Amino acid sequence: MKILISNISESPLYQQIKDQIIDAILKGELAEGDTLPSIRAFANDLKVSVLTIRRVYDDLEKEGFVNSQIGIGTFVSASNIELLRDSKRRLVEQKMQDMIQTAKSLGISRQELNEMMNILFEEE
Repeated sequence: MKILISNISESPLYQQIKDQIIDAILKGELAEGDTLPSIRAFANDLKVSVLTIRRVYDDLEKEGFVNSQIGIGTFVSASNIELLRDSKRRLVEQKMQDMIQTAKSLGISRQELNEMMNILFEEE
């Protein structure tokens, strides 16, 4: 798992890390049962505070994306499948919002946009 953080981003470091871990889970790059790095190792790799990584892991656990076991590690959890499905839908909806805004700004009609999407969807 590759995490890229930016000091010039408007998002705080913990949010950047958390969002990228969630994206990796939703895209299947991290599967159920996969182990996340230890807090200390992850903090050292990213050159951030252990408190930052602790906050990320705590938030991910509260949201049902991971399970932490003291002394063993932090593991990707798929126990809340509906949460994962909803998160995937939100990701697609965000991308669709961007697509719609771009189409509107370029004067592309709904019908033309639907035709484009149908063609692209069928190609996959």
